[in-house]
Amino acid sequence: MKKGLTLLPILLSMLTGQALAAGQEPTVQDAMLAVDSVWVIVAAVLVFLMQAGFALLEAGATRMKNAGHIAGKNVLSFALTTLVFWAVGFAITFGTGNSVFGTSGWFLHVADDQVNEVFASLSASGVPLGAKFLFQVVFAGVSLAIFWGGIAERAKLIVYFVFGTVFIAAIYSVIGHWVWGGGWLSSLGMQDFAGSTVVHLVGGTAALVGAILLGPRIGKYNKDGTSNTIPGHNMVYSVLGVIILWFGWFGFNAGSTLAANGAFFPYVALTTNLAAAAGAVAAVFTVWAVLGKPDIGYMLNGVLAALVAITASCAFVKPWAAVVIGAIAGIVMVFSVLFFERVLKIDDPVGAFSVHGVAGIWGTLSTGFFAAPDLVEKVGVGQPGLFYGGGLHQLWVQFLGVAASFAYVFVASFVIMYLIKVTVGLRISREEEIIGLDISEHGASGYPEQLPNGGHYAKTSTEAAFN
Repeated sequence: MKKGLTLLPILLSMLTGQALAAGQEPTVQDAMLAVDSVWVIVAAVLVFLMQAGFALLEAGATRMKNAGHIAGKNVLSFALTTLVFWAVGFAITFGTGNSVFGTSGWFLHVADDQVNEVFASLSASGVPLGAKFLFQVVFAGVSLAIFWGGIAERAKLIVYFVFGTVFIAAIYSVIGHWVWGGGWLSSLGMQDFAGSTVVHLVGGTAALVGAILLGPRIGKYNKDGTSNTIPGHNMVYSVLGVIILWFGWFGFNAGSTLAANGAFFPYVALTTNLAAAAGAVAAVFTVWAVLGKPDIGYMLNGVLAALVAITASCAFVKPWAAVVIGAIAGIVMVFSVLFFERVLKIDDPVGAFSVHGVAGIWGTLSTGFFAAPDLVEKVGVGQPGLFYGGGLHQLWVQFLGVAASFAYVFVASFVIMYLIKVTVGLRISREEEIIGLDISEHGASGYPEQLPNGGHYAKTSTEAAFN
């Protein structure tokens, strides 16, 4: 036997976590489990890479004086997510418990022979628990990253620690249990394949609350109520960030199959890509018609809004429906951003709620219209949509899930952030905001060569630091 083939049993044993007896040949089931395990890890890495996408997108869409802070908070955010989700979040989301939250599996302290009992909601997949945790923690990290976009350029660093901890433990994880962990929405058959509601609406709603409580950035609105554009400092960063996010989304959606065998994950990747493309084109033509210019920022948000929308429905809809879902998401996003900025006077620097919240609502509702019978049967969740003769049942379930999730996240986020506001405070001082978070919070500029004396706080005036 060739050397490479002699290593196969060892590799399969390592991947599946099973020690093969001496002389025992790997079975087909061993090979399939090994392939599935590798795919889940690869998909998790793709989703983790989305943190780099968020860092570039948000840093590029905001001002130079805050670039280092905004990019760096993605590292802090994911580190915090990992620890909290390991300690309590994974158990609350997927642990066996009641219809509201899980009550078992804290700190992943589970005997090997009890994994499927403790985490029954994940028992359909045979991949090791470590792979399942890694795949789910990167999802939680994305949801928290979405929140930070809505409070960019004016929040204290302490907010990241306090709110981030509570968000993962008591907000994200609870909604995750409702929909994915065997909770009450799961029992109703709510269709949210990869998280238009669980990940994106949750993060977007928290971002909306943060933007409301913090108030607008200095200079955003004039005395007569008209708004001013506060342009980002590097559009190229934002473009590259969106490309990375688009790339990572193949792990986000296609990876949610938790299996490489069966050839279903390429189909999910197909619908994901079609929706994103439609969102980009629809958004750029819409903003061109409304504002008179094919704004690049809106085009980028059109891609993201479409990806958010297709995240719930990617496994349930036909390719033509994916194009429709993505296009509508791109169009709605444009009007949503303008509505929140100009009518409601809410300063959301990166359009977090419009891109992730509004598009997440549309994407979740879309399966109530477009879910195809054969795909519903394949996934095994819910019923066909209205346009396939399924009636209004699935649309009602989707609406109920969106409404309940939005209400819980909004109220919980408001209470937590209000308590932070009246204790340690949410917002930095006016002087600190003018100086920028890089210097005021961290003592060093993200672009020190642009400032005198290397951007050192003690030697830099407010005027010199203003961008």
